Amino acid sequence: MSLVDLIGIHIEAKSGAPLVLLREHDAPHRYLPVFIGDAEAAAIAFAVAGEAPPRPLTHDVMAALVESLGGRVDSVEITELRDGTFFAHVAVSGPAGGQRLDSRPSDAIALAVRFGAPVFVSDEVLDIAGTLPEENPDDDDHIVVDAEAVEEEVERFRALLEQLEPVDFDPPPSPEPDAVERGDDEAA
Repeated sequence: MSLVDLIGIHIEAKSGAPLVLLREHDAPHRYLPVFIGDAEAAAIAFAVAGEAPPRPLTHDVMAALVESLGGRVDSVEITELRDGTFFAHVAVSGPAGGQRLDSRPSDAIALAVRFGAPVFVSDEVLDIAGTLPEENPDDDDHIVVDAEAVEEEVERFRALLEQLEPVDFDPPPSPEPDAVERGDDEAA
């Protein structure tokens, strides 16, 4: 397992999908992009920025539950890449001892940020999906970030969040089971 640093949330240029960018802490400093959902991107961004949303997000509630039970998140491990999907574990401990919980990497990272817990990635995952930074002799191994572009993207994301209502996350109503079996449209 290699310790990684959370570089930030980025938007993939072609698809517009959010991704979390991790960087191996020690040499060779491989990067690992992990695509995540919009809600998880918001949860991570709020926590990284040290901001609280108007209402607690799912990860805020999860963190509050862990704390209220006397527990803590000790670490997060991205353990596997299978069929294009990353798998992770959250290591938690509390009065009842330690547990490793299966998790999506995005949820695990959202919790790690809230607890200040380290994130690790298996060397196998880094070997498969990690990329080495492009070498630039003038760069002195520094990452150049367009702060203005990042701030613009954060503002657009905040505007999107402000437009969302809890009902936006409710699934559409399902037709009654009898109507589906009969094949009629009366109950739909």
